[in-house]
Amino acid sequence: MQNRDEDSDELSLLIRCQEDRDTAVRLHSRYLPDECGIGFAVDARADGLQAQLRGVEVWVWDDEWLPDFIARLAADYRGWDGDRTWQTNHLSVRAGFHTGGHVALTWHLHRWLTRSDTWQASVTTWLEAGEQMSNLAADLREFLPMPAPSR
Repeated sequence: MQNRDEDSDELSLLIRCQEDRDTAVRLHSRYLPDECGIGFAVDARADGLQAQLRGVEVWVWDDEWLPDFIARLAADYRGWDGDRTWQTNHLSVRAGFHTGGHVALTWHLHRWLTRSDTWQASVTTWLEAGEQMSNLAADLREFLPMPAPSR
């Protein structure tokens, strides 16, 4: 669900779990590190957990753009075996298809991959495989438009 932050008119995206409305992931605070990427912050919350990570960056040369990953999951609304994963520098998303036409999206936030003083947090949001996933893909395309580097 796209919305604008009341305080700053900033575009943000809130992904709520359909099973537990208090469990959610929020993408916000977009910035442009350069013409080939987009940066943003991620907030994750669930019962007993609240985590925020700034500096998540996606790049045109990444293996797959996050909106494309979610759109591919939405297109496979009849299901798939195993888990599918998308990742970038500080964020990864693991998707699993479950009975009843539901997708579990587990959002892994990890500050550093190689430092000993790091932290990690994970939140799982459950969505319907069809329309909710398609709507999420469309919202992600608006929040994370693919940069078009000038030549």
